[in-house]
Amino acid sequence: MPVISFASSKGGAGKTTSAIILGTELAQGTSVTMIDADPAGRLARWSELAPLSDNLTVLVSGGERHIQAEIEEAASKSTVVIIDLEGTASRLTSFAIAESDLVIIPTAEEQQDANEALETLAEVRRESRARRQKIPAVILKARTAAAVKSKLEKHIAAELEKAGRVLKTELNRRTAFSSLHNAGGGLRELDPNDVNGIDKAIVNAEAYAAEVFEILMEADNA
Repeated sequence: MPVISFASSKGGAGKTTSAIILGTELAQGTSVTMIDADPAGRLARWSELAPLSDNLTVLVSGGERHIQAEIEEAASKSTVVIIDLEGTASRLTSFAIAESDLVIIPTAEEQQDANEALETLAEVRRESRARRQKIPAVILKARTAAAVKSKLEKHIAAELEKAGRVLKTELNRRTAFSSLHNAGGGLRELDPNDVNGIDKAIVNAEAYAAEVFEILMEADNA
């Protein structure tokens, strides 16, 4: 069963939000276990705000001594395992990355965020060399503007694409995405009387989940 880790060495890159969006979208059609391995606990807090889909389970990691067993157990019970990692390099992060079929590295379109994304990508590659196994990693541009890109944003995009694979789908800056942390649940459970643009957010989220699924299928067929 595929294991997907979300890694970022910088807070505010959209790591937990992008994990929630992917988890709730995939849970529309299959079983998903999400593991909160970040001491900040944002994923766990979100999971307690509203009832979760029957297909979705959220667990809080017991730490570096337990993460590998937690991943193994989750993979035996669910089709997909998603891990929200802490924002610093650690033994727990290394263990989880080594168990991953895909590492997603979210970044905003700002130079500091891009630099941190590149460092996280380098960390994944170091882990690959240490383990002597290929660990696929992709960069996800999150909290982006849907409008025409500035020269700086185009420069950052080119820098990221030169360093590694970047998802074609961006997660745009949307009220519906940020509202998940206040309301809980998935996009389809948001109240349109309280939140604008839910339909567009769902289309964005579906494209994102579909592209991640395609990458996992590529790895299976390689």
